[in-house]
Amino acid sequence: MSPVPSGRPLCSGSSPGDLGNSPGTRPRGALSINSCSVNARGRARLSLRSRRAGSGSGRARPGLSPPRGRGCAAAPAPATMGRPWGGWLLPVGLLQLLGPAGACPCRDPRLCQPVTGPAGSEVFVFDVGKETWKSYDWSKITTVAAFGKYDPELMCYAHSKGSRIVLKGDVPLKEIVDPAKRAAWISQQLDLAKKQYMDGINIDIEQEVNETSPEYYALTELVRETTDAFHREIAGSQVTFDVAWSPACIDKRCYNYTGIADACDFLFVMSYDEQSQIWTDCIAKANAPYLQTLVGYEEYIAMGIDPKKLVMGVPWYGYDYACQNLSTDHVCSLPKVPFRGAPCSDAAGSQVPYATIMKQVNSSLSGVLWDELQKAPFYEYKDSVGQFHQVWFDDPRSISLKAAYVKSRGLRGIGMWNGNSLDYSREAVAEHQTQAMWQALTP
Repeated sequence: MSPVPSGRPLCSGSSPGDLGNSPGTRPRGALSINSCSVNARGRARLSLRSRRAGSGSGRARPGLSPPRGRGCAAAPAPATMGRPWGGWLLPVGLLQLLGPAGACPCRDPRLCQPVTGPAGSEVFVFDVGKETWKSYDWSKITTVAAFGKYDPELMCYAHSKGSRIVLKGDVPLKEIVDPAKRAAWISQQLDLAKKQYMDGINIDIEQEVNETSPEYYALTELVRETTDAFHREIAGSQVTFDVAWSPACIDKRCYNYTGIADACDFLFVMSYDEQSQIWTDCIAKANAPYLQTLVGYEEYIAMGIDPKKLVMGVPWYGYDYACQNLSTDHVCSLPKVPFRGAPCSDAAGSQVPYATIMKQVNSSLSGVLWDELQKAPFYEYKDSVGQFHQVWFDDPRSISLKAAYVKSRGLRGIGMWNGNSLDYSREAVAEHQTQAMWQALTP
């Protein structure tokens, strides 16, 4: 039995069980405040009788660490309590009764337990807020990195599906050279994770680092110390670190990649924005060209990093470039926008979510075109003032090719930036497009 982190109120009457559900199903149960009622801190102990269901995903999922203790008698509460959508949160009045922040917000207190156990093949989703997560394909997701405003309902629901949910971690590197400041930052993140019932942290730095600088060594120690603290304090917790598509000092991020990989659970490789530094002709190109993407992984592996420490990140967005000139053979020349030493970059364009791309492509001049060398789709259109644009993006075809490499090369898994980028409306064409993008992750 995994230890229960301190400061996490639990209903002592909950029993362990598989809380996963098939996609589209919702656990049912009657919420009750038991005879333990409210303790001296103003927090109620709760018990919930829930209907159990299998995950329906056809593969092993992480389990929830079961709570400890003995039960109290419970009486059912009115069926109208809580949110109408899924009923994952306690009603507002009861949350106020529970008192200070940190009380479990889930209707089933077991859902505030950390997810434990190996995830197997990873499907790592970045979520940037709002409520599109309610339409995600939860049969695939193993981890959600919550980069938007904290949503307790998302936490409860992710746990009900056996999926981890982790914090975003970012800090100015100059602040972590001092070991005392580093320790204070780690303590702050750990306290927040406990308060919000999170399962770990995704460290997203993306700052310039010189190999001879104090920050180079401090960053490795930050990752190591964060991993040690989270693993010690939160059962089954996960600490991950985001890296560029290649270890070749991309965007002047000259990190100790092998040391960081050893120090954390795995690296999330951001195989996108691969035109952030363009050293050749200043023309529009694919966001994540197939061969260039694969070269990056081979470079990481050649450094001695275990493929099982690498998760491939794919883009669910593209780049819209306004062309200075568009040739008949589809060469879109760009204005030179320098970035971190490079004379040209994708900063000449603007990022566009896949949902927007799918709405625009049918009215474009070209329709979807395919670049065989980069193995990526693109299209062209003319804007309202008559300027030509070229839009490069990834679709199920290009993502499936990369997902096949993930499987054949034995990487830990795949993920995307970001889960909110698709059209989750009930319109038939949008539903088909969205389903195809999720399916492409695990062909």
